[in-house]
Amino acid sequence: MSSTKSSEVNYYEVLDIDIEAQESEIRKAYRKKALACHPDKNPDNPKAAGLFHELSKALEILTDVSARAAYDKVLKARKAAELRHKQLDSKRQKLKNNLERRELEAFYKPHVQKTDQEILQEEIERIRREGSRLLEEEHRLLREQLQRTYAEQAQPNTTFNSAEHRIKIKWEADKMDASNGGYSEEKLMGFLKKWGDIEALVMSKKNGKALVEFKTLEAGEMALLYEKGLGSNPLCLKPLNPSPDRRAPKSTSTDYEDLAMRKLRQADERKRLIEQMLKEDNELA
Repeated sequence: MSSTKSSEVNYYEVLDIDIEAQESEIRKAYRKKALACHPDKNPDNPKAAGLFHELSKALEILTDVSARAAYDKVLKARKAAELRHKQLDSKRQKLKNNLERRELEAFYKPHVQKTDQEILQEEIERIRREGSRLLEEEHRLLREQLQRTYAEQAQPNTTFNSAEHRIKIKWEADKMDASNGGYSEEKLMGFLKKWGDIEALVMSKKNGKALVEFKTLEAGEMALLYEKGLGSNPLCLKPLNPSPDRRAPKSTSTDYEDLAMRKLRQADERKRLIEQMLKEDNELA
């Protein structure tokens, strides 16, 4: 485990994100990097555990409002100090250091105001004491992701039919609401595509309804579990056909012509479903 102080590490660089990143971007970046360097996936890399620990600390600090504010203050002060240091030649830097040391010794008192470094350290200790629910959740998701990966590697001959795993989406929207409750096809796509590639997204003619097909079973299940959409008008995602077995069926043939025929049947089925939705909308209009 690294002994480097938290104030000396740039956790935005650790996660490869911008300093203005939102919590969703932080969690997405953490999940991507943590999955790649997880110790279980890198048993021969002695540095994997240390990097995984550093990523976890980055997630803890940057997703806690108070800790992040204290950390950002220290980080900005350190960057400003580095910039000033570069602008000084060695002689002036030596004089400056001596002056700052003398000023500190002259004006130090037992009950001085807490420094930014001390505030940051207190925030980190608070997180440690309280525990991080978010970190525990992310670790659980990573374990599930690894288990799915191992299962897929153990069963390479599998195919996934997105038409069998369509997801219906609903939200609150009045019939005459031109904004459709705040959701357009582009906005809805923005919420959904972060979970994985999308095969098809169909917006109903009637406000407040849509259908989506993901290209992988994992992406669909993640969206069902975690996607909420707008906080002011949350989305409700449910399987269109809640079958008892949502696992991808095993392939019984390697015939590429048969695969092409299945794709054509899937496209025809999707077309019929869209026509059915439009017909229902016209009847309800």
